[in-house]
Amino acid sequence: MADRYGVTGVHPLDPAERRVLERTETEGIELVRFLYADHGGVIRGKAVSRSRLAERLGSGIGHTVAMMAMNMLDQLQEVERLGPVGEVRLVPDPATFVALPYAPGAAAMLADLREPDGSPWAACPRTFLREAIAVLADEGLAAVAAYEPEFTLGRRVPGPDGEPDRLLPADDSLCYATSGFDQAHDYAMSLVRALQAQGLRVEHYHPELGHGQQELSIRHAPAMRAADNQVIYRETVRGVAFRASLWASLAPKPIADQAGNGAHLHISLWDPELRVNAFSDPSDRYGLSETAYRFIGGLIAHLPALTALTCGSVNGFRRLAPRMWSSAYACYGMDNREAAVRICSPMRTAVEASTNLEIKPSDSSANPYLSLGAVIHAGLDGIRRKLDPGEAVNVDPATLPEGAVARLPRSLDEALDALEADDVLMDALGPLRASAYLAVKRSEARAFAAQDLAYELFHHFRVF
Repeated sequence: MADRYGVTGVHPLDPAERRVLERTETEGIELVRFLYADHGGVIRGKAVSRSRLAERLGSGIGHTVAMMAMNMLDQLQEVERLGPVGEVRLVPDPATFVALPYAPGAAAMLADLREPDGSPWAACPRTFLREAIAVLADEGLAAVAAYEPEFTLGRRVPGPDGEPDRLLPADDSLCYATSGFDQAHDYAMSLVRALQAQGLRVEHYHPELGHGQQELSIRHAPAMRAADNQVIYRETVRGVAFRASLWASLAPKPIADQAGNGAHLHISLWDPELRVNAFSDPSDRYGLSETAYRFIGGLIAHLPALTALTCGSVNGFRRLAPRMWSSAYACYGMDNREAAVRICSPMRTAVEASTNLEIKPSDSSANPYLSLGAVIHAGLDGIRRKLDPGEAVNVDPATLPEGAVARLPRSLDEALDALEADDVLMDALGPLRASAYLAVKRSEARAFAAQDLAYELFHHFRVF
């Protein structure tokens, strides 16, 4: 028997699914994209028509397992169980439904990659974060997080002398200069409206240091929503630019001689029962609790491996250099923007609520589900093992004697070596996900090592 949407044999619809179907009808949505982030950090997906949406909410859309062995150059890697045989389903989360202001008639939902029987798939990044959240909950804690992305606004133009296309910045304004506000005003207003229409709460906006560089931050949210928001943010930044005949890139270093684009990750842990910030202790000199220090200890211990997941591209390591305010050292400090982990000064009107840590070696070429999930596992390891992070570094670490503070990996290959040697993170990733991620990222390192800088910049600003 057909239900009110004319679909026979559809699974019983829950209230969230019914709201999705009602919105597609009332808002004239014809295509709904099911989106996911792959191991290369690329946002991919498939779309279903409104007429088939009701059934696909339950069954999902069929998808080859091989796509999780595809790198950012669309080169398929040899990974056991991720070849031409096998299928998973893109199963959407109705709670993430958003109409796309930059694509009239289209909407999107974030999707899990599931086995055909509906069970979790071992290579699904969103499932990885969900499992990390569950492990944290077993400790009586919940993570609240926010990505703080930067991006470069410009135009894609032909490269000189037959080189690949390059990104020409939209302005040459100075950092925080009001001329930067004015030159990007129309785009910025369109972006703010598009983000807010999708439920993302805009916090701050300003022109950044690099030519054409923008920074627009989004309100924090529970961990899964924070990662979903990063995907929606990335899609919207680029989608709004395309509609305006512009090009926006969140690549870490889209222009070689300009400042790089980070996506700093802010995080705090909360006791959901007591509704208190487990990182906050106003009696401490830095306002941090013992739990926070142990979490930092876990981050410091795993930072070399973490960078393979939080800075997930060859291009990302071009910005992780001393005195670039992007962090090149495995240390922490109070408002130290050259340290990998910054203790953020809380707002005096909301000290407990605003106590959080900022993880600076993080950018938008990373898969946000893998990145945030790995950070949770690393910090939780510090809590469990009561790791001491040592003394805070409250000077520029580049001014200290060589070797006083450990450097972060200088390349993606070096970070992947550290990841492969990190039992905690490798165990958390699991065999299939870990082998696929390493294969994809090793292939990217090889591919870009064989080419020149112009090739690298082109493919990164084009994809991210």
